[in-house]
Amino acid sequence: MRETFVVRHRHLPHWDVPGGSYFVTTCLDGSIPAQGLLDLAKYVKELASRSRPEHVSPAEHERNLWKLHFARMDGWLDRQPASRHLENPALAQLVVDSLFYFAGVRYDLFAYCVMPSHYHWVFRPIDAWVASIDTLLGEKVRTARERIGHSVNTYTAGKCNGLLNRHGAFWQHESYDHWIRDADEFNRIMEYIEMNPVKAGLVARPEEWRFSSAFLRAQAKLPPGIPLMKPVG
Repeated sequence: MRETFVVRHRHLPHWDVPGGSYFVTTCLDGSIPAQGLLDLAKYVKELASRSRPEHVSPAEHERNLWKLHFARMDGWLDRQPASRHLENPALAQLVVDSLFYFAGVRYDLFAYCVMPSHYHWVFRPIDAWVASIDTLLGEKVRTARERIGHSVNTYTAGKCNGLLNRHGAFWQHESYDHWIRDADEFNRIMEYIEMNPVKAGLVARPEEWRFSSAFLRAQAKLPPGIPLMKPVG
């Protein structure tokens, strides 16, 4: 059964599109400091008060507001995150390994970057796997995008909590996800993800950040834009 276009809302909008590629950001629980949460709450109200320009469709207006909100949130994560569990190399590598576990089987993986407080990635569900997903009463319990993200986050939360000898929520309840519209946007997002460690002042060049697709492609001499597979050895 092939997915149909659908937009869901909890606190954040979520898009699911047949054959779509997704840019997803998942943050550690408690990663945004109290000051940042207050700032974001105020900013969300300010965005909601903005009138939609006449030449912009309602859907495009919502996407534009999402991008502004996301940029504000990502700025707080880069400047002063309150939780930094993923600065532990063992935990960061665990997340990287989990992204590769079903790469080439359930989805094509194009880019990723594990930061101290969050991780970004770009993936596209594989049509054959999407068609094979079990259904309940003729409807999917979760979309392909949701199943992929849930699998990664559930596994890594349990493993990371175990390594830290802690309990409770590891990731925020909702991820930020964005359906990528075209090749130009795809390329911009790829660059955004791989430049994140540079922008945050962690390295001088993208390929120096070990927990990113830029590092992998530099090591394997792979061009951007092709699906990635876990390196052997």
